[in-house]
Amino acid sequence: MPDTGTEMTLGEAGGAADGLATQVFVQHRELLFSVVYSMLGSVADTEDVLQETWLAWASRSAATSAKQITSPRAYLVRIAVNAALARRRAISKRREDYVGPWLPEPLLTENQAGDGADSVMRAQSVSLALMVVLETLSPLERTVFVLHEVFGYEHAEIAHILDRSSSAIRQLDHRAREHVQARRPRFPTDPKLHQRVTERFVTAARSGDLTALMQVLAPEVTLWTDGGGKARAAREVVHGRDRVARLIAGGGRRRPIADLGIRYRQINGEPAALLTSGGTPYLLVVLDLVPGGNQARGVYVITNPDKLSWLRRHQ
Repeated sequence: MPDTGTEMTLGEAGGAADGLATQVFVQHRELLFSVVYSMLGSVADTEDVLQETWLAWASRSAATSAKQITSPRAYLVRIAVNAALARRRAISKRREDYVGPWLPEPLLTENQAGDGADSVMRAQSVSLALMVVLETLSPLERTVFVLHEVFGYEHAEIAHILDRSSSAIRQLDHRAREHVQARRPRFPTDPKLHQRVTERFVTAARSGDLTALMQVLAPEVTLWTDGGGKARAAREVVHGRDRVARLIAGGGRRRPIADLGIRYRQINGEPAALLTSGGTPYLLVVLDLVPGGNQARGVYVITNPDKLSWLRRHQ
């Protein structure tokens, strides 16, 4: 056949296929990031899982064609979820040697055009407090809870993703929902009230005002401080208003806490206070309020520099 200039060369065809595969993956990357992060609570591990997912997707697209895959979204989610479950085992192993309480790696969920992590909020991502509760679920229970309760997948869809029966998925979902509801009932929060309580807490903490701290903390408050053995933090979870208030007030009176800068940001969909030293993230505080109240029942403090590094890159 004579060359009319209209036919693609093999290289051009391959390049077009690669371009389509990349385009499809980018279109779904935000969803994949949100699902995997909700399962793992680690940005670095999430990025690794997405890289594995991309390689599997690129290989499949090269062997067939991205156009021939009936549902790219379903295929990508299935690959990502199962890769995340495999990664979960490695994370659990690492966690055995972790120093002190562990908290999820925080995500900045303010509007950032082009940033895949922003979809965590769009997809009704779980808060830091709820993610702590999800850590007490089995990996499969957590996966089912995240897919069904957070992202709205039907049980039949989850069964296909995990290669299990729908009845097994329903049982896992039931156990997970009961577990989560017992430990942290869901309730709507007023962002403006949450912001005000956070500001009151930070002001009292920086000045070491014990009385003001006692007013902003609920009697049953729990304090989690995650330093990972790399920064100052309590080695155990602290319970009770008196103990928590005294511990925070004592730290607030010492330098350099009182001299730190403050930036109020939205972390995992909720107001948070980022304390900085020389413009560098030093400490993150997130409060969990009592249902319908203006006191904190949970105080989550992250000082581990590794977990604040992502915020450093997205200030």
